[in-house]
Amino acid sequence: MFAKQYNAKYPKAVKKIADDEDELLAFYDFPAEHWIHLWTTNPIESTFATVRLRTKVTKGAGSRAAGLAMVFKLVESAQARWRAVNAPHLVALVRAGARFERGRLVERPETLAA
Repeated sequence: MFAKQYNAKYPKAVKKIADDEDELLAFYDFPAEHWIHLWTTNPIESTFATVRLRTKVTKGAGSRAAGLAMVFKLVESAQARWRAVNAPHLVALVRAGARFERGRLVERPETLAA
């Protein structure tokens, strides 16, 4: 339906979306409670923002050992402000290979083994 409606006007965009459809919709293969955690554009960048700011202010770490120690301590202190995962009990199901469609559990891992 999407392709029929927009292909005439935006053929390149429709081709790109159609080619990457699985990756684009993979978001919905996770529990709905976890979607808020998946909406970030760059989790690594936000995690290390404190480290980047501190190294910029101190004009570098000096030595490799000092840099590692500084990064460790900064990340350790930043960890207290990180958001906890919603519905942590579902993380085990995701890791076990449970299937979710539109954020809802479709089958349990026990049924996969049977």
